[in-house]
Parts: sequence; structure tokens; C-alpha cells
Amino acid sequence: QVQLVESGGGLVQAGGSLRLTCVASGGTFSRYNLGWFRQAPGKEREFVASITWSGGSSSYRDSVKGRFTISRDNAKNTVYLQMNSLKPEDTAVYYCNAGVLLGRPGSYWGQGTQVTVSS
Repeated sequence: QVQLVESGGGLVQAGGSLRLTCVASGGTFSRYNLGWFRQAPGKEREFVASITWSGGSSSYRDSVKGRFTISRDNAKNTVYLQMNSLKPEDTAVYYCNAGVLLGRPGSYWGQGTQVTVSS
């Protein structure tokens, strides 16, 4: 069983930056693909970014391309999301996800961290 704990959220002005961190325990971290999802009030949870188990490939939703960067450190069982040039529409609870198929039943979720971007 994998446990994921996110941190790094907070309140930031538009144009600012935050780095989210997700630390995993209890499983074979290096075998899992990792991702970040977010959920804004009144909206469904949506994919933000992902990185393969090897770290060799990553993908992003269109609205964050060029602003967000996902990375992982398997030695530290940690995945990061560097968020630059933040916009008010990035405001959401951000969740870390780990698994073979991200976002699917059987994958693991953290408890979420709130990101609020003020205009």
C-alpha cells in the first residue's frame, strides 16, 4: 500500500511561483508512473501533468505547458511540480497520484494541497 503526502501549496499572487512536493512511502515508488491532478470548486478533477516510472517522459495539459514542470527523484521517493507564471484559473486542490494507470481505480492518491492564486 502506497501512502502519498503532498505539501507546498499556499496563497500566491498571479505571476508567482510555487513548488509542490509529494513524498511516497509503503511501496515500490520507482515502479510507478506519477502524476498531478487538480480539482477546483464545483468542477471535476482534471489531469495536470505526469511522468513515467523512469522519468524519461512527461506530459502536461495544454493550459499549463511552458509554465509547469514535473520531475521525480526516485532516491527520495518524491515527485515535484514546479509551477511558474501562476494564474487565478490555476486555483484548485492539487493531488498527487501514483500507479500503473494514473487516475484509474487501483492507483493511489494523496490528501491534496490547496493552491490559491490571487489576481
